[in-house]
Amino acid sequence: MGVTTWTTAEKRERAILVTVQLEGKSSWKAEDIQEELILLAASRGVKIVDKIICRRKKVKADFFIGKGKVSEIADLVNENFADVVIFSNDLSPTQQKNLEKVINVKTIDRTQLILDIFAARASSNEGKVQVELAQLIYLLPRLSGWGIQLSRLGGGIGTRGPGEQKLEVDRRRIRERIEKLKRTLNEITGRREIRRAQRGKAALVTVALVGYTNSGKSTLFNALTEACVTVKDQLFSTLDHTIRKMPLKDKQFALISDTVGFLNELPHHLVESFKATLEEVVEADVLFHVVDMSDHRAALQRAAVFKVLEELGAANKPMVAVLNKMDKVPDKFQRERVRKEFSNPITVSALKKQGIGELKDRIVQFMEKDMEDIEITLPHKHYALAKMIRETGNIKCEEYNENGLFISAHVPRKVKYAVFKAMKKV
Repeated sequence: MGVTTWTTAEKRERAILVTVQLEGKSSWKAEDIQEELILLAASRGVKIVDKIICRRKKVKADFFIGKGKVSEIADLVNENFADVVIFSNDLSPTQQKNLEKVINVKTIDRTQLILDIFAARASSNEGKVQVELAQLIYLLPRLSGWGIQLSRLGGGIGTRGPGEQKLEVDRRRIRERIEKLKRTLNEITGRREIRRAQRGKAALVTVALVGYTNSGKSTLFNALTEACVTVKDQLFSTLDHTIRKMPLKDKQFALISDTVGFLNELPHHLVESFKATLEEVVEADVLFHVVDMSDHRAALQRAAVFKVLEELGAANKPMVAVLNKMDKVPDKFQRERVRKEFSNPITVSALKKQGIGELKDRIVQFMEKDMEDIEITLPHKHYALAKMIRETGNIKCEEYNENGLFISAHVPRKVKYAVFKAMKKV
């Protein structure tokens, strides 16, 4: 079962957005949930022709919402010549099928929309494998609900993925494909662990950028490293993991990684599928939590980020709050209000490269907490270790003698141990 290509309709689909707020289920206001749904839909390129908010105490088993609201949505579809209805919540296969029978147009949920965006953004082989795995896991329980026909996957939003090959396949074949993709990801993880071990030999401090999608992580990554990672003002502009050297003062370096942004109620199986990439977050020495301080939902987004970090087992790592986009908050009192919500934050504008020096100094401060003195004479065959010491520490004295190169320096503890360990292998 070759599953690699998805097709989408060229025309912009006309969408009705349905935001459902369940009583006591979320700290987000219905308007905030709707605002994010609008951004997600816009990221996928649909034309939003109408939107509706529905507040409920509990979920209806048949339609998720009440029949009256379903009829109202059907009327909106007819009035606006809509092609698709997008729900802010996850729908069961039965609910999705029942809604489509009444509304009579394609109906998708938030997870399917996110998966579709991911499918459009993934460019590397690893990214495509991770997205396809997440899509198939999502699709599997829906096969019986759609009668295996799946003819509605002919094009447009919510159809990027394994649908191009008719998808008249049974559960067994999809499960086989899922297992194959998992094996492929395990191989990718193995290769990444080898690369991580090689980087570990250099004993450089590793920093991982984490944050809500569209908080400006990639722009900050470029500012810190002078890299050219794609930057767009849209959700999930970066899916593929990137790691670069970051120059610090006194010719020191650290490694910094950028990866996929987080989202409120990020689907669990999507986190699972992307764990191979997100392992860089787990293995990092320190996290930079990038926050869009101009977004009025910053506090809500912070909670969503920490929820994902907890799921990854990385919530207790050393962390620096990086309040980005200060150029969009000219009012100093508003800036201070946001700053008070975070512990010892650094305010920056990644776009205008303001505050970057202070941020790099914070890394150096983190490194210095774990620094020790080293005095060692490196034989000629171990001169390569001198580069590690120079890149990670502060050189006090460096001179050649008849036994080799004598170095006195202040270096991270793990560098000191790495040097002595390499010397013992003589």
